[in-house]
Amino acid sequence: MSQMTKRALIASLKELMADKPLDKITVTDLTEHCGVNRMTFYYHFKDIYDLVEWACVEEATRALAGKKTYDTWQQGFLQILQSLQKDKVFYINVYHSISREYIEQYLYKLTYDLMIGVVEERAAGMSVRSEDKEFIAHFYKYAFVGLTLEWIRSGMKADPAAIVERVSTVTHGGITKALEACRIGQ
Repeated sequence: MSQMTKRALIASLKELMADKPLDKITVTDLTEHCGVNRMTFYYHFKDIYDLVEWACVEEATRALAGKKTYDTWQQGFLQILQSLQKDKVFYINVYHSISREYIEQYLYKLTYDLMIGVVEERAAGMSVRSEDKEFIAHFYKYAFVGLTLEWIRSGMKADPAAIVERVSTVTHGGITKALEACRIGQ
């Protein structure tokens, strides 16, 4: 029941956001639209931004399921973009509201989780310091998130598959080369 209530609240929030900005929606607006009382909302979330964060984490979990390897990272990145595009109005509205940092933090965590999995896989059998692996994952995280934020800012007009293809072309072999350059005892 708890997950159903949370999903109903986020569905109501998305519907409300089609007509008004996130920072103008109150908990009362949301609970009335959803047909639950305020205590039910506060049982699950501390505020609307907590609900937004929960929705982002839920989407992230689904978008990246099983797509954190060197051979599948492109599919994972594509699924992230497609997930954002599926709820375009919601994410653009959140991005342009006072809670833009939620989108950025969501994307940073999601992309880092994707990239550290890829880096760890490529580093298997190599003697590379963990801080070097983390640096490489962070480097790619910032590049991918920067591109994604620009895509959101511009209204998500570009085709996600084309973006992933361009990123793949630019990064081809880069992770492995960076790891090889960081090997201990070369």
